[in-house]
Amino acid sequence: MADLSWLTARPIAHRGLHDGNRAVYENSLAAALLAIDEGFAIECDVQLSADGTPHIFHDDTLDRLTSATGRIRAQDDAAIAALRLGETAEGIPTVAAFLDAVAGRVPILMELKGESAEADGHYVPAIKDLVDAYDGPLALMSFDAWLVEGVIAAGVERPVGLTAEGTSAAELERHRALYDKGCTFTSYSVHHLPNAFTSHVREGLGAPVLTWTVRTLEERDWSRLHADQMTFEGFRPQA
Repeated sequence: MADLSWLTARPIAHRGLHDGNRAVYENSLAAALLAIDEGFAIECDVQLSADGTPHIFHDDTLDRLTSATGRIRAQDDAAIAALRLGETAEGIPTVAAFLDAVAGRVPILMELKGESAEADGHYVPAIKDLVDAYDGPLALMSFDAWLVEGVIAAGVERPVGLTAEGTSAAELERHRALYDKGCTFTSYSVHHLPNAFTSHVREGLGAPVLTWTVRTLEERDWSRLHADQMTFEGFRPQA
């Protein structure tokens, strides 16, 4: 197994080191730069535009974070470039611009947000070229089975993880079956630890288990007991 110590070496700022979308918005270049300044790794999300360009954005729709409405996938690149996050001067960065800004200074944990297996046929090729060319530590992950399988099948030269949650036996078995197709880590809900799947990954395979999203000191301490690193938000983990 490849050495993934860089993936667990430092806490991971959830959508960058934002301030709850007051002055520094989630998934913005400003949030990424603040994480770099404080030495944290960065978790971020990827959505596609109508032109098929990967952008750093979490939601399926624009309503919560911009003055626009509707699905981000319905907007072309020019329309997205004209938007601003809240009342800030920050726009929605493309993945290419985001990677240029981080420039290998801290690890990136990139979550791919899919729509459906039928709609996402061009997703993996669009992201593969960007991450293959990137000179820095970066891992990909997704909740979506078709994207996890697609990235693995495409031979992307990056660690691939499964983002997951749930505690039922059926859920854990589905996670294990998907993970065992070629994943090298998992990012799991801190509220659903410990469980048989994460024990399989961490103790059985010796692979990293990350947690999401840690928002309190109590959750931080729980994550330390049952995982190898946390994805945090709303506080400084060293508090």
